[in-house]
Amino acid sequence: MTNPIIFIHPKNIKQLAGQLQSLINSRLWLKIIIAMFLGIAIGMLLGPSTGLVGRDIAITIGNWLALPGKIFLGLIQMIVVPLVFASVVLGIAAGEDIEHLRKTGVRVVAFFLVTTTLAIIIGMGAAMIVQPGQFIDSSLVAPVVETAPQQQTGEQVEAPSISQVPDFIADILPANPLGAMVENQMLQVVLFAVIFGLALVAMAPAQARPLLEFLSATQEVTMIVVRWAMVLAPVAVFGLLAQTTMQTGLDALLGMTVYVLTVLGGLLILLFVYLVIITFVERKSPWWFLKAVREVQLLAFSTSSSAAVMPLSIQVAEDKLGVKPSVSQFVIPLGATINMNGTALYQGVATVFLAQVYDVHLSLASLLLVIVTAVGASIGTPATPGVGIVILAMVLNSAGVPASGIALLIGVDRILDMSRTAINVTGDLTACMVMNRMSQDRGPEKPITQAKQSK
Repeated sequence: MTNPIIFIHPKNIKQLAGQLQSLINSRLWLKIIIAMFLGIAIGMLLGPSTGLVGRDIAITIGNWLALPGKIFLGLIQMIVVPLVFASVVLGIAAGEDIEHLRKTGVRVVAFFLVTTTLAIIIGMGAAMIVQPGQFIDSSLVAPVVETAPQQQTGEQVEAPSISQVPDFIADILPANPLGAMVENQMLQVVLFAVIFGLALVAMAPAQARPLLEFLSATQEVTMIVVRWAMVLAPVAVFGLLAQTTMQTGLDALLGMTVYVLTVLGGLLILLFVYLVIITFVERKSPWWFLKAVREVQLLAFSTSSSAAVMPLSIQVAEDKLGVKPSVSQFVIPLGATINMNGTALYQGVATVFLAQVYDVHLSLASLLLVIVTAVGASIGTPATPGVGIVILAMVLNSAGVPASGIALLIGVDRILDMSRTAINVTGDLTACMVMNRMSQDRGPEKPITQAKQSK
């Protein structure tokens, strides 16, 4: 008996292709996933492990493939400062009530501090249980450190002493707000926007209205640029991941497998904590939250930049999570500046890992100092790729662990940077949900541009 021949009419094939094309075009997350897999596949094909092309040629190809990604990041970084400034000011202006703004600010900062501390504890606990440092041959440490460039080890980064802390705190306020904007000092930009927004709330409505309308128009302009940039997102993801895979290769990952798995395991535990918080606050399935934020997580994973996904985070928070603009436009820019839970967890794992490699005993006092230093260092961290490795040097110095050990981590830092950035933005969106729930007893809010008029 022969199998029947299944004939598919050309019209059906065309219809299926059209449905598939419609599915891809309507879902950014699906296009990003496809781009991620294609980028990794091309990167592995042209990477050092296959030897298909020479190293110089691979670097040239990688640079050209990453060009759309660099243009994408450049477009986002070009408008992120005006977007953050306008969003924070408008978010504060929509609140209207100074007392409510004060409570919201205290609550969100307290939430960030608690979750950041919890993230560091999770990271250090995971490293102490798994002990990834025991899987590294100590005889390999010295050659790696000796051949590492000085600028990569970050040994010149030192934590401020007790006597320098007052000056450090005083310098947080921007003496020159325009200079802070030019230099992308996001913490100073956010603080200036908060003070500016509070002053607008305290002004007479007639005087504040023109500025609010101008900032509202500025915000709309930046969002249009973001929509233009998002057209490049899948191509950008493809190129950036192809270049990263070509440069990193598989050898670096295999040598540090246990360390990488320890960090990723800690990040999964932190994600589980977020999902528990969402379930408790919203009384909804955690899958609902993951489905709503998957585009943000994928873009954050691909770009390794919280700043690059900030506009998309605000849009997703308002459109898919139902967060009030006054909450999302205040919490997300602030969170992208001071809420680096994934980075903090990574620093906890890396500190304990390098202490195990160098056989440095970490006392309880040292561990507490690591927690305090990591929390303080995460505040005002630039939301750009690779910055976590620089902050790690400060944390290591506070614990007495040689910062030159960072050279061991350089090879696998990119993949971990991508993962911890995805968790960072998830933490920002979780904070949005919590703060939005706390503010729901105030009733429906008015449009931001009309808030001052009706006051």
